[in-house]
Amino acid sequence: MNNDLSSLRVRDIGEQGLLERLQRFCPPDIIGDDGAVLVTDPDKRLIVTTDMLVEGVHFSDVTTSAQDAGWRAAAANLSDLAAMGAIPMGITVGLGLTGDVTVDWVEGLYAGMTECLAKYHIPIVGGDIVRSPITTLAITAFGQSHPDLIIRRSTAQVEDAIVLTGVHGASRGGLELLLHPEIGQNLKTEAKTALITAHQRPHPRLDVLPILWEIVESQCKIQNLRSKITVTGMDSSDGLADAILQICRASQVGAVIESSQIPLPAAFEGWLTAEKCLEYALYGGEDFELVLCLPIEPALKLVEYLGNGAAIIGKITPSSKVILHDEKGKIPHRVLNLSQGFQHF
Repeated sequence: MNNDLSSLRVRDIGEQGLLERLQRFCPPDIIGDDGAVLVTDPDKRLIVTTDMLVEGVHFSDVTTSAQDAGWRAAAANLSDLAAMGAIPMGITVGLGLTGDVTVDWVEGLYAGMTECLAKYHIPIVGGDIVRSPITTLAITAFGQSHPDLIIRRSTAQVEDAIVLTGVHGASRGGLELLLHPEIGQNLKTEAKTALITAHQRPHPRLDVLPILWEIVESQCKIQNLRSKITVTGMDSSDGLADAILQICRASQVGAVIESSQIPLPAAFEGWLTAEKCLEYALYGGEDFELVLCLPIEPALKLVEYLGNGAAIIGKITPSSKVILHDEKGKIPHRVLNLSQGFQHF
């Protein structure tokens, strides 16, 4: 790597290296999670998150209609709020367009966003439109939470169970079917539809929050705890492996993940090899499930209540490493790291 800072390029340091440098310009007690937490009232916090989508990177006409692109953009931001434990309040939309984009496409994009937002009674409250050499979509979402109900990445404790709120790999499976329809010839129509829908119309797990807090409160009463049970987490939009690694790095802990416990889509059975299933689940991304770390008793109750693919896949350890373990011995144990997943640079 070239050490001359004047000629150092973004691709030389990668996405994670660039983020580390840019974090110096931000208050350290605010950044580092799926959203920023701003104090607005003694009993409330404002949660703010921004997500950007670029044509050719996050969506294309080959895999995503205008309506689906709008839905996915809104869902991605709502997922970040869910990962912070926040109740959404509204979004703003920044749109960069070439002059050749059809008005019908733009209206379809907004129709998809509002369709997703309507499920949660959330409005679009403003934004901006500019000329751009490529279509880009930047959404800022606002949410609200009580200080005690904010979920962060940096609070995982040794022996915490690691919970997934649903199956992983479905979005990647759907994307592959859209890009290469011929590979799904042996899949039933229902299975193909389910995977493609998972990619085009993901659902942010805002539904998990009231269930989670009810279980936590109940466990506190049962165990006669003076302080609230800590819940740590983030969403898996950048991949399951990325989420676990980010949590462990922020919390200065490690983890052991049991590969056989990772919940996979039913459609994968008989379609993909075990290795490909694991690759899609760990690194496919855009599943928009929550990855939560909490004590085993409430974790078990949460999984039981959620069902539908929710699972405990491992636990937090005092090590600094995240180890993928296979109790059946079919896949060699390995240490996970961020470079194995998708990076923008």
